[in-house]
Amino acid sequence: MIHAHKTFLPLYFLPLKVSKSVPRLAIILTGTLLLSACASSPEAPTQSLQAAQQAITTAEQAGVADYSSIDLSKARAKLAAAHTAVEHDEMVRAEQLADEAFISAKLASARAKELKAEEVNTQMKASTETLKLEMRRNTGQQQ
Repeated sequence: MIHAHKTFLPLYFLPLKVSKSVPRLAIILTGTLLLSACASSPEAPTQSLQAAQQAITTAEQAGVADYSSIDLSKARAKLAAAHTAVEHDEMVRAEQLADEAFISAKLASARAKELKAEEVNTQMKASTETLKLEMRRNTGQQQ
């Protein structure tokens, strides 16, 4: 047989009359906690900084400076600005700049690949034209 069982709340859960100073104190404490939470700065964006540095290093090793030096210079400048922002405890700005540096380095790499491909294409077209001329000369001499 199951017995119905009533649960009673302890007395400290009963509403009590609160003086006017208690709500003010609660508001002040809550505000102080919120401000202290906002005041604590986030950690340095080390992953973003490392990713940007790696992208720049990879671009440099690939010879991107020969093809897209402006974009690579922008990436380096943004990474330097990100490090400066970290020194000034501006972590959100530092992360934004590091992300922009990463994107600029990737853009420089992509543009360099495109320019290299265009260069190879131009060389192949020139080689093809040279072969055509040689073939015409050879066929013209035999006739």
